[in-house]
Parts: sequence; structure tokens; C-alpha cells
Amino acid sequence: MVGSYNGNWWALGLRAASAIIFGVIALTMPGAALAAIVILFGVYAFADGIFSIIAAFRGVQSGDRWGAMLIMGLVSIAAGLVAFLAPGIGALALVYLVAGWALITGAFEIAAAIRLRKIIEGEWMLIIGGILSIVLAILIAVFPGVGAITLAFWLGAYALVYGIVNLVLAFKVRRWTHAHAVT
Repeated sequence: MVGSYNGNWWALGLRAASAIIFGVIALTMPGAALAAIVILFGVYAFADGIFSIIAAFRGVQSGDRWGAMLIMGLVSIAAGLVAFLAPGIGALALVYLVAGWALITGAFEIAAAIRLRKIIEGEWMLIIGGILSIVLAILIAVFPGVGAITLAFWLGAYALVYGIVNLVLAFKVRRWTHAHAVT
């Protein structure tokens, strides 16, 4: 477990810096941030659908099972089209997707911090990051009707604080790594 953090303190730092940059953009331009997120999801879903359908057709040619891949491809294309043609529905779906992601991420971060607490100091910062993720998930799930722009603000505030906490953690891990000569 320590190996995933100690030699990669810089990756943790880059992840934190990305979160801070996203947080600043989302807080200063929430509409643009939300629109970009919905469009990126639409592009991803559409491309994923096309590749799934291609894989299904290749499965037909090789005699493999292909039905589930074809259905998945069609559903992905439909989701991509909804994001493009009805971004409001895409934004609401995104609200629940982000809530699920934040809940799962938070739980895993808290679990990782508990495992790391006997090895490094400062693991409480990872717990704070996990708690922030879970709080974000609850707020989003409880108040989905507040609006998608509010989601952008919440995501921005979360990303900014989460990024700062993880940047501090990255430097603590770097210090720990150098003190223990682990590479």
C-alpha cells in the first residue's frame, strides 16, 4: 500500500494541482465547466458506443458472443446523443453519476488512510479528502433539484479544497519518502 503513494508523490501532487485548477475554473465559470463536462461525457459515451458496436461486429465474424456488446454500444450511443441533444437531462444524469463517484471515492480514500495510519504521518488528510467526497455525494443526492450550475459550484469548491489537502499530503509523502530512502 505504501508503494502506491511513496514513489509517486509527484503523481499525487499533479492530481492535486489538477483538482485545484478545475476547482478555480468551476467556481469562476460554472456554466462553462458544466457544459464542458456534459459535452465531454457525450463525446466519451458516443465514442465508446461506436467502439462497442465495432467489437460486437468483430465478435460476429469470429463466432464470439456479441449481443451484450451490441446492446452496450447502442445504449452508449443513446447516452451520448442525449448529452448532445438534451443537455439538461445529461446534466441531471451527471448529477447522480458524480454523487455515486464521490461516495465510492470517499469510501476508498478513508479505507486507504486507515491502512496507512501506522506507516506514515498525515494520513488524516486523506481521511479529510474522503470525508469531503462523501459529503459532496450526500449534498448532491439530497439536493439534485438545486440545479446543475450549483453542481458546478459544489464540484469547484470540493475540487479546490480536495486539491489543497492532497497537495499538502503529496509533500508529506515526499518528505516521508526521502526520510526513509524509499524509491
